[in-house]
Amino acid sequence: MADDMDISADTPEQSEVMASNDDPRGTKRKATDELLGNAPRRIKALSQTVVNKIAAGEIIVAPVHALKELLENAVDAGSTSIEVVVKDGGLKMLQITDNGSGINKDDMGILCERFTTSKLKTFEDLASIGTYGFRGEALASISHIAHLSVTTRTKDSDCAWRALYSDGKLIPPKPGGSAEPKAVAGRQGTQITVEDLFYNVPSRRRAFRNTNEEYSKVLDMVGKYAIHCDGIAFSCKKHGESSMGVAIQSTAKTIDRVRQIYGNAVANELIPFKIEDQKLGFKAKGLITNANYSIKKTTMLLFINHRCVESTAIRKSLESVYSAFLPKGGHPYIYATIEIEPHRIDVNVHPTKREVNFLHEDEIIERISDAVQEKLAAVDTSRSFMTQTVLPGAGIPSASALPPTTQASSSRGTAANTPAKPSQTPKRPYENEMVRTDARVRKITSMLPPAASSASGDVFRGLKHNDAPNGEYEDDSQPDYEVIDTNRRVIKLASIRTLKTEVRDQAHEGLIELFGNHTWVGVVDEWRRLAAVQNGIKLYLVDYGAVCFEFFYQLALTDFGNFGQMRLQEPLSIRDLMDIAVELEKNAEIEETGEVQSDWEGVAAQVTETVFEKREMMSEYFSLIINDEGEIESIPLLLKGYTPNLAKLPTFLLRLGPRVNWEDELECFDCIIRELAIFYVPESVPRPVQFTGATQATEGEDSEMTGASDSVPAEIREQIEVSPTSIYKKLVAHTSSRTVVTHSNPDAFPSALKQKHSTGQNLAPEEVGGQAEIDTPCPKCENPVMKFTTVQLRSADEGATVFYNCPNCGYRYNTNN
Repeated sequence: MADDMDISADTPEQSEVMASNDDPRGTKRKATDELLGNAPRRIKALSQTVVNKIAAGEIIVAPVHALKELLENAVDAGSTSIEVVVKDGGLKMLQITDNGSGINKDDMGILCERFTTSKLKTFEDLASIGTYGFRGEALASISHIAHLSVTTRTKDSDCAWRALYSDGKLIPPKPGGSAEPKAVAGRQGTQITVEDLFYNVPSRRRAFRNTNEEYSKVLDMVGKYAIHCDGIAFSCKKHGESSMGVAIQSTAKTIDRVRQIYGNAVANELIPFKIEDQKLGFKAKGLITNANYSIKKTTMLLFINHRCVESTAIRKSLESVYSAFLPKGGHPYIYATIEIEPHRIDVNVHPTKREVNFLHEDEIIERISDAVQEKLAAVDTSRSFMTQTVLPGAGIPSASALPPTTQASSSRGTAANTPAKPSQTPKRPYENEMVRTDARVRKITSMLPPAASSASGDVFRGLKHNDAPNGEYEDDSQPDYEVIDTNRRVIKLASIRTLKTEVRDQAHEGLIELFGNHTWVGVVDEWRRLAAVQNGIKLYLVDYGAVCFEFFYQLALTDFGNFGQMRLQEPLSIRDLMDIAVELEKNAEIEETGEVQSDWEGVAAQVTETVFEKREMMSEYFSLIINDEGEIESIPLLLKGYTPNLAKLPTFLLRLGPRVNWEDELECFDCIIRELAIFYVPESVPRPVQFTGATQATEGEDSEMTGASDSVPAEIREQIEVSPTSIYKKLVAHTSSRTVVTHSNPDAFPSALKQKHSTGQNLAPEEVGGQAEIDTPCPKCENPVMKFTTVQLRSADEGATVFYNCPNCGYRYNTNN
C-alpha cells in the first residue's frame, strides 16, 4: 500500500522542505548513494563567529580548563592572593579575584580579542617564554561561550574599571547603552567573572550532569597550583557558602600546603628529592612518599617550567620505580617540578597546554627516575602495613589511652590491625566538631612586627652546621650547611639496645597518637613553659620543656654515633667555659644559702681533666670534637634547623663531671644523652618583673617577648612523636578537666629539685613543705580528706603550689605554701 501512496507536494513550502531533504550536505552519504550530478562542491570560508566558537571548544573543554587559564593569568600578573568562587561546578559562575598588577584601561577594548597578549611579540619569543600564557586566546575563547565581565585596577589608577564582553567585543550592560568600561570602586588587581558557561553550546552543556564532580576538579586544580606556587595565598569555595574547600596562606611552606590539601597521611611520609644536570639543561625537585604510604591510584602533580602538565612517560617510569618498594596494587603520591632551559622545550603542542615536548626526554626521565630510586632505597629501612587477621569472633584491639576521639593509629607509629571498611562519602561535620586549620599555615605572631634577635646568641654567632649523615636534604633558610655523604653507622652496643628497648616498652599509645597528629596552637605561658596543642577537636595543655626533653633524649638515642656537627668558627677553651659555669653556680648558691659552701674550682678542674681524657669517645659517639689544646671545635647537632641556647654550654660541660658514671657503659651513655637533651631543651622566659606606677616595658622588650612566644621551633613541633607512659599525667592535661600542668621551670630552687624537674621526675609533697593528705573538707562534696596529686614549682621566694584532689568527686584543690 505504501508504494501506491501519492507523496507529491501540495504547497510551495512543502516543496522547499522536500528539496532541502534531498540536499546531502550535513548528512552522511550511504555507500549506495550517488553524487548529484557528479558536480564538485564549492569551498566557502566559515564565518568568523563559527571559527571562534570552534576554537573556543578546543581550548575550553570544561570549567576546570577555564579556571586553569585564569589562574595562570593571575600568577603571571604577580599576584600574592588568589580567590576562587564557584557556582554549580563553574557552569553557572566561575569568579577569580587576584591582587596582581591589573589591566590598563586603554587595553580593555582589545582584551578579549583573539591573539592579543602582553607576553609575546614574535614567534621566536616562544623559545624563551617564561610565562604561563602566550597565545592570547583564553579570554577570547571564554567570551564566545560564556558571559564575561572584568573588573580591574592598576596601581596608578584612581579607581577600578568594569567591562562586559561577548564574542570578543565590549558590550553595554543594557541595550542601547555605552559599551565603554565603567568606573567602579575596587582594589588593585583583577576580578574575572564567567557566567553561564557553554550557554550557546547546548550539546556541550548537557554533557555536564554532575556539578559536584566539576567542583571536585576545580578544587583539584586550585590545590595543584596552591602547592606549587610558593608565596601566593589561595582560596576556593562554593558560592554562598562560608566554608572553604581550599584555604592556603601565602606564608605556608610546601609541605604544609600538601598537609592542608592531602592530609597528614601524605605529608608525614614525604621525602624530598633534587637533581640537576647542566649537560641536559634541566633541574628537578619535589616531594615523594616513602614505602610506608600507598594508595590505589597514583596521585601525581607535575610541573614543567612551572606549568601544570601531564606526562604519561614520566608517570609510568616513576610507577615502575615504586613497584619494587610498594605492595602489589599500591601507588605513590608524587609532586615534581622540572625546570628545562626554554630553548629546549616546545610549549605550543596542545590547545589546553596540558602537554609539552622537550629535548632529550628519555634521558631526563631516566635521570629523574634514578634520583627517586636512590631516595627510596636510602630510607627503605622499615615499612608499616595495614593488616587484617581473619579469625572467627576476633575483636578489634583498642588503644586505652586518651579519650575515644583520639584513638586513631598514628601514621608514623605502629600500624593498627583495624579491618578496612567500605568506602563511604564522608558526612560534613558540625561546626563544633570540625578540626580547624593547621596553625602551622599561619601564626598570630606573623601579623606582628618581627622580633629582635636574642642577645644571648651574640657570643656564639657564625656557627657552621655540618650535617652528617642523618641530615639529607637542604634547607635554604639555614645558612652555611655542609652535607657530607657518609654511610650511616650501625651501632650494635648492648647498652644502647637496652636503652632503646626501655623506651619502646614504656611507649604510651595515646601520646603517640596525640603528638603524631597534633596541631601546634602556641605557647600559653613562657615562664612556666606551657603550650597548647590540638588533636582532633580537643585542646591539650602540655609542659613543652618536659616534652622536648623526652623528644631530644629519644632523638639522641636513635642517632647515637651518627650526630651532625656544629662547628665553632673559633675553638672555645674548656677551662674558660668551666670558669663561666663555676661563676654561675657560685651565684646560684649565694642566692640559695647566702654563702659559697662547695669547692666549685676543684669540681671544674676535675671535669676539665675527665672530659679531655674521654675526648676520643666523645668525638666518636657524640660529635663533641676537642683538640689537643683542650679546646672545643664542634658540638653535637641533633636536629637540623634548630640551634640550642649556647649560653647553656658551660653548664652542660660542668654537669658531665659529677653526674656521669664513667665506669659503667650503660649509665655513662644514658647520663650523657640525658644531659645533652637538657642542653637542647628550649629555655623558659624569665618571669616578668612586676612594674609599679606608669612604668611600662620598652618596645625592645615587647619584641623579645613576642619572639619568645614562638620559642618552640617548628622543627621540634613537627617531629615530636613518642612519649612514655611514665610522663603522661605530668605532661598533658585536657583543658576541660581543670587540671594544671606540673613542673614549670624553677630556676631558683635547690639543684636537687631542679634536677628532678629537668628529668621529668615527680616531686614529693614533703620536699616543698606539703603533705600527702590534708584534713580539708572538699568544697564540692564535703569529703573530709584531700589527697596529694602534684607539685608546681614557682621560685624559691614564692615557694610552690601543692595540688590535691578529692578522692570522692575529683575536685581540684591547691594551697600556696
